[in-house]
Amino acid sequence: MEELEHASSIELKDPEEALKLYYSITNQSVTADDEAKIKEVELALSSMGKLLAKQNKAKELANLIKSIRPFLGIVSKAKASKIVRELVDTFLDMGSKTGLEIPLCLECIEWAKSEKRTFLTQALEARLILLYHSNGDYTQALNTVNRVMKELKKMDDKQLLMEVQLSESKVYHTLGNVPKARAALTSARTTANSIYVPPKLQSALDMQSGILHGEEKDFKTAFSYFYEAFEGYDSVEHPFALDGLKYMLLSKIMLGAPDDVQSLLTGKMGILDQGSGVLIVYDGSESDQTYTYALDTITHMGKVVDVLFKKAQKLS
Repeated sequence: MEELEHASSIELKDPEEALKLYYSITNQSVTADDEAKIKEVELALSSMGKLLAKQNKAKELANLIKSIRPFLGIVSKAKASKIVRELVDTFLDMGSKTGLEIPLCLECIEWAKSEKRTFLTQALEARLILLYHSNGDYTQALNTVNRVMKELKKMDDKQLLMEVQLSESKVYHTLGNVPKARAALTSARTTANSIYVPPKLQSALDMQSGILHGEEKDFKTAFSYFYEAFEGYDSVEHPFALDGLKYMLLSKIMLGAPDDVQSLLTGKMGILDQGSGVLIVYDGSESDQTYTYALDTITHMGKVVDVLFKKAQKLS
């Protein structure tokens, strides 16, 4: 474990050397009965994946996911599923739009099927739904939802079921079918009530809830959900925390409370560059132009918040 600890300690100072050390650890010979080495490789893979993501090395991370299959063959199916899901999630969270996302996910699904890893197959297909959604292929997304839903009825995995229901809500919302988006979200929340939901997934649930309340012009409730989403994502240092903050700001604008914008920025990020002159909010008295002003404001605000959030992260 000393080599692993050393690699971790030099990530910020010398990331390239850290990657070399992680690579050395993950490529060592390991036997199925050597639990200590298996654990070391598992931790090194997780750290290596996160470091590659931080450096925006999407191709290298995709190659890492493909290269570990021999190692996955000597660990339990549960452990293999955990490793693959974590690395694929890390890859998808990069949001690099390299064009590798869907092919990689499909390739991993085919491998999981060939290895008869049913649980991993369903988990990867749940992520494939979101990829089809972000790629604008809504027919494929809904077809995958319907197929996976049928298969999940044979399994007792409520967390995965909730993920698929949440994805279904997102697809229907994008298609403009708010009633179906609301129904799918209600199903997801009902499923979530009976299980432990990890912070990242709970944040995604809260974010979608806020978006749908915004569609109904209930911006007060929407703000509450966006606040919870921001807090949850920020607690696990997830980039979607920034989206939650932007939605919080937009909700305040739509509520006619632009004065709260600065307090939110200073309170949540601890730093606000007031001298840039970029952050523009509308005059509260012109309520009939609220929507138009909000759209213009959030465009400029988004750029400012991106910069400020990065500054805040460096200071923390």
